[in-house]
Amino acid sequence: MKIYIALLRGINVGGHRKVLMAELRELLSKSGLKDVQTYIQSGNVVFQSSDTAKHIKSNIEKAILDYFGFEVTTLIKTDDQLKAIFDNCPFQNEEKEKSYFMMLDSIPDKIGLEEVSELSYSGEEFHITDNCIYFFSANGYGRTKFNSSFFERKLKANATARNYKTMLKLLAMVKEIKSKP
Repeated sequence: MKIYIALLRGINVGGHRKVLMAELRELLSKSGLKDVQTYIQSGNVVFQSSDTAKHIKSNIEKAILDYFGFEVTTLIKTDDQLKAIFDNCPFQNEEKEKSYFMMLDSIPDKIGLEEVSELSYSGEEFHITDNCIYFFSANGYGRTKFNSSFFERKLKANATARNYKTMLKLLAMVKEIKSKP
């Protein structure tokens, strides 16, 4: 079995699309996923499965739609993919600790990538790869000119952002599963 991380986009934001993590864990366990664990209310799930990422994504999205009654875009990463995304962050030290990892579900559109690459705002910096946008804002994520929605529109790819601390916790959860006998 492989270890996967599911990143649910846009749940429990401002009281909308409410998903209780205990219910989500139970739902996903009943769907056949093993060792299901969640972290905070923003939709971070670590689990094991022998299925493919594509099949897991489809099953999770269908299960959530059937049970909660709304669609949730879900990005699936293997533990190795998540670790590589984290390790390849171009920021160092304090900037890395204050950065955001906007994970992508597909390779960014080339034309959109060219347009975005020409943009800059004071105090904001980003680096785009095939699977992640590394983003730092000196003013904080809540006040940025760039956000996941902006990048999604321009790059024609779904994205969901996680901060440095969440990435560390998800990697620690993976490590915990790997250490089980």
